[in-house]
Amino acid sequence: RCQRWVENCRRADLEDKTPDQLNKHYRLCAKHFETSMICRSSPYRTVLRDNAVPTIFDLTSHLNNPHSRHRKRIKELSEDEIRTLKQQKIDEAFEREQATQESNENNEQNTVSEEGGEEQEEEAVPLTLEERENKDYLKSLFEILILMGKQNIPLDGHNVDELPEGIFTSDNFQALLEYRINGGDEVLRKRFEMTAVNLEYCSKTQQKQMLEICENCVREETLREVRDSHFFSLVTDEVVDIAGEEHLPVLVRFVDDSHNLREEFIGFLPYEADPEILAVKFHSTITEKWGLNMEYCRGQAYIVSSGFASKMKIVATRLLEKYPQAVYTLCSSCALNVWLAKSVPVVGVSIALGTIEEVCCLFNQSPQLLVELDSTISALFQDNEEKGNELKKICRSQWTGRHDTFEVLVDLLQAFVLCLDAVSSDSSVRWNNFIVGRAFVLSSALTDFDFIVTVVIMKNVLSFTRAFGKNLQGQTSDVFFAAGSLTAVLHSLNEVMENIEVYHEFWFEEATNLATKLDVQIKLPGKFRRAQQGNLDPDMTSENYYKEILSVPTVEHIIQELKDIFSVQHLRALKCLSLVPSVMGQLKFNTSEEHHADMFKNDLPNPDTLSAELHCWRIKWKHRGKDIELPATIYEALHLPDIKFFPNVYALLKVLCLLPVMKVENEKYGIGRKRLKAYLKNTLTEQRSSNLALLNINFDIKYDLDLMVDTYIKLYP
Repeated sequence: RCQRWVENCRRADLEDKTPDQLNKHYRLCAKHFETSMICRSSPYRTVLRDNAVPTIFDLTSHLNNPHSRHRKRIKELSEDEIRTLKQQKIDEAFEREQATQESNENNEQNTVSEEGGEEQEEEAVPLTLEERENKDYLKSLFEILILMGKQNIPLDGHNVDELPEGIFTSDNFQALLEYRINGGDEVLRKRFEMTAVNLEYCSKTQQKQMLEICENCVREETLREVRDSHFFSLVTDEVVDIAGEEHLPVLVRFVDDSHNLREEFIGFLPYEADPEILAVKFHSTITEKWGLNMEYCRGQAYIVSSGFASKMKIVATRLLEKYPQAVYTLCSSCALNVWLAKSVPVVGVSIALGTIEEVCCLFNQSPQLLVELDSTISALFQDNEEKGNELKKICRSQWTGRHDTFEVLVDLLQAFVLCLDAVSSDSSVRWNNFIVGRAFVLSSALTDFDFIVTVVIMKNVLSFTRAFGKNLQGQTSDVFFAAGSLTAVLHSLNEVMENIEVYHEFWFEEATNLATKLDVQIKLPGKFRRAQQGNLDPDMTSENYYKEILSVPTVEHIIQELKDIFSVQHLRALKCLSLVPSVMGQLKFNTSEEHHADMFKNDLPNPDTLSAELHCWRIKWKHRGKDIELPATIYEALHLPDIKFFPNVYALLKVLCLLPVMKVENEKYGIGRKRLKAYLKNTLTEQRSSNLALLNINFDIKYDLDLMVDTYIKLYP
């Protein structure tokens, strides 16, 4: 490509230059490129498309302009020439030097920086030795910071409290910087050879400034792709602790130029306790700081921890009020029953969920403990080895995220209790103090009647939504038909609500039977009895208490949540999944997507021809060849070679797959969430950094060191 640029510029004197020399010493004005070759979506600079070639030249105007014949070109300077030039500049007046710098800055802003850039059409003053050395120095610092981010190395080293008084030790950043100097980095060596040994090479303030620039530049690469694709959806994960402060991880979904649905992590948002303030800050960060146009947002989903659901629902409502097209949905990575359980506004349910997570975490931390649990399960399920083996397999997975989490727990509860009791009462040195202590605490929690009745009631209530939720995480056809079964699910739950006394009686009997098996006393919660201070109503039984405090509010809440999350707009969007050929085939090609596609009318390139195009789309698949299989997913449909002949269908499929309820078909494009989980798992809370996290999670994103250096110089001159 460099050679083509040189040929088009008719610069025979540059033909023997290498691409590296051309890139380093020559530039080409943006005016020589067609506007279609220039992408101006980046706020930092003008970016050329990968196949850009200069085509606009006036090769005759200089004949009539005698001054242009002697136009100066950039000269490659030797080190001696640079020193001489620098000495001459020192003698010039300060005002002249300042004016020259301003002129250089303006020239840089109007220059297209692209790999393989060539000549500079206008006269430009080369960088002085001091400016060049400063840029190289900053580049070295940025390289160290990026390395630390990618390798997940915290900035700080030893805590001050760990060291004796008067002892100085470098933090990780300074240690790497010293290592690089010792490795032969002349730029850094010259900079610091006269610096005191115990002096910081780079202050914490400067490190923070540079990290923010690294974070912004890396994020901008993803956001640029999002803007190019126009439409996107937002997904937040559970609130996490970053160095003592609560943050909300934010991910974005979009379809890239290769028609792949991607889900990428784009940063952390400081969490606010007040949901109204959180909604305002969430909106301002997305639109003002990150530069996304919410008018193009087509979906929003929030995976929440227990206790945060009501707040995030307010955030979703506020965004829906401003942007009705940003459909509020479930997230494909979270099972419906788990999401519903976390949203139930009953304290006992939140406590039970926390206990379940701790039990799962303890057994996953110790392979020896899992072996002990296997032995306990084998003893309990001697008469049903098949079920026992299935439960052993489940125990080695993240079973707390399953659709049937509460069913699994009820089946395993006796095994968990017996295993934990055996560990906590073992007098040998087989188990360490931590495991023995945790086993004792968790055994006590699992044998609390409040916990037992909570998990049994949750198991029974969520059994009505289990199959529905499982289909939502299935194939595209499963999701389509699940949307049509919601009415039946709500009808069943309403019937339960109307006969809650009968249903609760059965549920409570199951809980008491399980409690009896575990030798647990059936009683009212101690905190409730203490709160009554001796004024306890003698007619208040455990059964009535749990009906009013647990069964009734849980069923009411789940009915309302299903109505909210599966709004009319959401269901209409899911009905459009009949566009996918395999769904079309199951419906005998008797579909009517145009009735549901009105909500996306403004997103279509040719809405007037939608009806005719859909007819052609149906005919194409109805009369296909015998050896042609129907595409089963949106991913397969988007990658059809002739999909561009159906522009409206293509646009509809792109918007539909953005809905957070649709799973990312190709796993390699949905690894942003997995990397986020890995970072949080592998990094101590106090060592987490929102800046370094973005670099670590998006370690494979291209970055431009020169851009980072130039941005830093402009922001902090």
